[in-house]
Amino acid sequence: MNRLELYLLLAARQPMSSAPTFSFTSAQLVDIVADILKYAKKGGASACMADASEGIGQSVAVRKGAVDTIEYNRDKGIGVTVYLGQRCGHASTSDFSRPALKSAVDAALSIARFTAPDPCAGLADRALMAPLDCPDLDLFHPWDLSVEDAIALARQCEDAAFAVSPLIRNSEGANVSAHQSHFILANSQGFIGGRASSRHSLSCAVIAGEGESMQREYWHDSRRAPEDLASAYDVGRIAGERALARLGAKKIRTREVPVIFEAPLAVGLLGNFVQAASGGALYRRSSFLLDSLGQQVFSPLISISERPHLNKAFGSSWFDGDGVATRDREVVVDGVLQAYFLSAYSARKLGLHTTANAGGSHNLFVQPGDDDLAGLIRKMHRGLLVTELLGQGVNYVTGDYSRGAAGFWIEKGKIKHAVEEITIAGNLRDMFRDIVAVGNDALPRGAKHCGSILIEKMKVAGS
Repeated sequence: MNRLELYLLLAARQPMSSAPTFSFTSAQLVDIVADILKYAKKGGASACMADASEGIGQSVAVRKGAVDTIEYNRDKGIGVTVYLGQRCGHASTSDFSRPALKSAVDAALSIARFTAPDPCAGLADRALMAPLDCPDLDLFHPWDLSVEDAIALARQCEDAAFAVSPLIRNSEGANVSAHQSHFILANSQGFIGGRASSRHSLSCAVIAGEGESMQREYWHDSRRAPEDLASAYDVGRIAGERALARLGAKKIRTREVPVIFEAPLAVGLLGNFVQAASGGALYRRSSFLLDSLGQQVFSPLISISERPHLNKAFGSSWFDGDGVATRDREVVVDGVLQAYFLSAYSARKLGLHTTANAGGSHNLFVQPGDDDLAGLIRKMHRGLLVTELLGQGVNYVTGDYSRGAAGFWIEKGKIKHAVEEITIAGNLRDMFRDIVAVGNDALPRGAKHCGSILIEKMKVAGS
């Protein structure tokens, strides 16, 4: 039995569902990528990688009790990358017919012939490829949700927000979405792998107050399995409570103070780190973390782990976009950077080894401290709690950081009043090293997990 036949046998063991089904089976996707590899070899390619994917989804939005939108999506796509020695070409198509597959391969080969040789181009080493017989990671939980039931959930979510207070006067809507997808990835090194996965979410955004004192807030949850989602009532209630808490927001004068990034925003800081520590930014020399391996880049309180093999997690996979086997690893230990995030190509450009991160990081965890958000507020005593960020003011070359913000002013370890129309500024180098505490309030709704972060000081620009 060859590798393709074994993969099909394993794929046939996947659980079935009564939810909306894919147009293509795993076996058909395998046939498609196998044909692409054959066409590429016949066309003279020295190596080839191909992927075929399909996704289907449904999204329902309700605003002030009325159905706002009902959307369905069914997407599919094929990507092919060919190598003529050290020349590389890529093409894609959404047409799954055999003539279209051949045309995509021919287009990739034509591009490769006109591309300059790149000594770092090529597939990852065969020895690094992920094995086929890996345990199921329980990523596929289709939601058999009718439009009527989705509308009812969205209304329940929005109603819960309005029920918080008569001061919740308007709504930007509540949304319920269900999505599932599957793909097959294969290359001429003998690798073939794929998976089916799902992602479902609930969200609500409402407006409190009226006139010039209106405040908007939002809350959401997202999970692989629908039964793991927070209730529609809780999502709506939290959105309403957060909007209500923002009423009476004031401006503050410019100063330098301690700052807490609430957990949903702290995840963004973790994303800033990943961007700066990723191969593309590093070999282009456009990262402030260039040549930082083995150096203290965070406070000694910070340790960051990557765990790619967790059941139901959004960042879980046995292989990366190159087909390289993923593994558990420690990215930061006691503030010291142990490893970057590298694909096979970026690793060659840097003279390093791939870290199985073609396509991005996998499940990242910042080691939590002992305090919840309330504990961090007491520890800070006086300063700014940031609950909303605006704009994209991050310079990854220098590390300079400047974002519009809103949140709450803290006095004597308690919230004193809401704050609006401010800008927070610093440099990510200093911000990472000035972390004095991490909360234990991380939210399990994404592939990056980090509790609220307390930074010793940042510039807050106000009135």
